[in-house]
Amino acid sequence: MEQKINEIEINGVTYIPKDSVVQMAPKLASMKYCMVRTYSAGVFAGYIESRDGKEVVLRNARRIWKWAGAASLSQLATDGTSSPNDCKFPVSVDRVTLLEVIEIIPITKKAKESIEGVPVWKV
Repeated sequence: MEQKINEIEINGVTYIPKDSVVQMAPKLASMKYCMVRTYSAGVFAGYIESRDGKEVVLRNARRIWKWAGAASLSQLATDGTSSPNDCKFPVSVDRVTLLEVIEIIPITKKAKESIEGVPVWKV
């Protein structure tokens, strides 16, 4: 009798075969990760899928509702936050269309890792 194992649990963590997970990384890898500030919807971090004038479509976007540990958005996009537990970044969404974009700042790898490391804020 042939037995196929599709998942395994080690120390309470369930692992599955890599080829059974839908991979989005290659598509996102071709997009630029940026901080996008709008006139009235606030600030978001995510991958720019498209831009048409003041309209930007972001993928894997996270709202930057409140930040700490950086003096400005420029520093947040460059260095990340030194106070991740004092930031309020809600859950990321797959796609958001932002209107009235007034600023786009490229995010460094260091800052991206920092932003992604901020705990999800929810009530």
